[in-house]
Amino acid sequence: MSDAHYKIPTPYNEPVLSYAPGSAEKKALKAILKQMKSEQWDIPMHINGEKVYTEEKISIHPPHETKHLLGYFSKGDSSHVNAAIDAALGAKAAWEEMPWQERAAIFLRAADLLTGPYRAKMNAATMLGQSKNAFQAEIDAVCEMADFFRFNVHFMSEIYKDQPYSPKGIWNRMEYRPLEGFIFAITPFNFTSIAANLCAAPAMLGNTIVWKPAETQIYSAEVIMEVFEAAGLPPGVINLIYTDGPVAGDIIFQHPDFAGLHFTGSTKVFQYLWKVMGKNIHLYKSYPRIVGETGGKDFVLAHHSADAKEVAVGLARGAFEFQGQKCSAASRAYVPKSLWTEVKKHLKADLKSMKMGSPEDFTNFINAVIDKAAFTKISSYIAEAKKDKEVEVLTGGKCDDSKGYFIEPTVLVTKNPQSTTMCEEIFGPVLTIYVYEDDKVEETLDLVDSSSPYALTGAIFANDRAFVDHATKRLRNAAGNFYVNDKPTGAVVGQQPFGGARASGTNDKAGSILNLYRWISPRTIKENFVPPKDYRYPFLEEK
Repeated sequence: MSDAHYKIPTPYNEPVLSYAPGSAEKKALKAILKQMKSEQWDIPMHINGEKVYTEEKISIHPPHETKHLLGYFSKGDSSHVNAAIDAALGAKAAWEEMPWQERAAIFLRAADLLTGPYRAKMNAATMLGQSKNAFQAEIDAVCEMADFFRFNVHFMSEIYKDQPYSPKGIWNRMEYRPLEGFIFAITPFNFTSIAANLCAAPAMLGNTIVWKPAETQIYSAEVIMEVFEAAGLPPGVINLIYTDGPVAGDIIFQHPDFAGLHFTGSTKVFQYLWKVMGKNIHLYKSYPRIVGETGGKDFVLAHHSADAKEVAVGLARGAFEFQGQKCSAASRAYVPKSLWTEVKKHLKADLKSMKMGSPEDFTNFINAVIDKAAFTKISSYIAEAKKDKEVEVLTGGKCDDSKGYFIEPTVLVTKNPQSTTMCEEIFGPVLTIYVYEDDKVEETLDLVDSSSPYALTGAIFANDRAFVDHATKRLRNAAGNFYVNDKPTGAVVGQQPFGGARASGTNDKAGSILNLYRWISPRTIKENFVPPKDYRYPFLEEK
């Protein structure tokens, strides 16, 4: 055991590389994209440090080129779920007893490996497997992931340093134990960094993990595990399984050592899992921690004092980066009539200039949506909107899955602020705009706050400071991440902790110290240096 409390390296946000023409990073990324396209990976599960292959192989294809084969992953069954739980519980004692600075070193090293020798590979895996362009992959799969590792180590150190006051004769201490049992991490397809963080955040505090990623993210999940293992993560700390959700859930949510759920995914699934955990609450050794970030129907509200060009760019970027497949993506907008003509002009011009196609062509801003199910769902919303007499398709609206799952960036203008696409989450490149009368701004604020059950992100554009103050107060509960004169996407670790309330999740703020507090169970230790030798208190004396 060390006789020092170490000062960790100061955390910083990883600089985003430009991938400009002729840059070293662009050459490296193109080279590894070509290499990985020429290979077919045989991807195993990772249980107790072992690579586990099965006879059932599921093929992996780029969403933008569905006829190309990237490889296969091994599908697991209930035996693999049980093995992962056993591995996590078996590794727990040694992992939680490891000095915190040694756990920290693993994730600090992972950050440097990721931003160094693994940078191109992680970006390429995200581009090919999830159809992200180079810039979207860079800010997610490399920069944000490294930020999570570095800042969470800093937050962990701050937690451990926080100790209670001790009066004369007493030494009070606070011990921050990991949870008793194992953590189940269920991770989404849309952010590679979220997949890594949902495992790493609880793990660095001494917890052990069973991790089930979305099947459409397995290609890059394999690289995440490669980075963890290269950084020195011990066997059994994070166990990666590829099973159907019900197969894993039926075992995990009835296990007495289940200690917590770290989840990002749909609201419907999260609410269902909460019910299951409530039903099984009597089975658990302790009350499990439930942390979830779910859906969004994120808004942009423009005031008549806003700059029309700034609003248009905020909408174009906020709604259509990564094909709108962000829980923070702008999905509904409210634009005043006095600003609409100019906003419409700039927005149409921007969308007309956007190219759509494979992310391997770096000139493409728009790529494919994630899979057939998403394509079908999103295209059905567009088809129904086209039938609605109150809706105008301003731009886009075409869908083509002949080569990949491509949907044009689509802007709908509705006369009904309660229309389907103004209220329901679509999770794709569809933005619906309601043009309101300038003098109806108060009523429009009510619409923003009440039209959706979600409360994840939202943005206002205004140069009238009084209105900024007023709207910020009026929309206090409408978004957990609120933006002024900026798009509602792009939260940065350590700067804008991310999460929302209402139907959008538990708002435990990934990228902040608040999230880490959820994965510890504090123990207070009081030591009395000179214990009393007589039970009698002075009040017992009459004279």
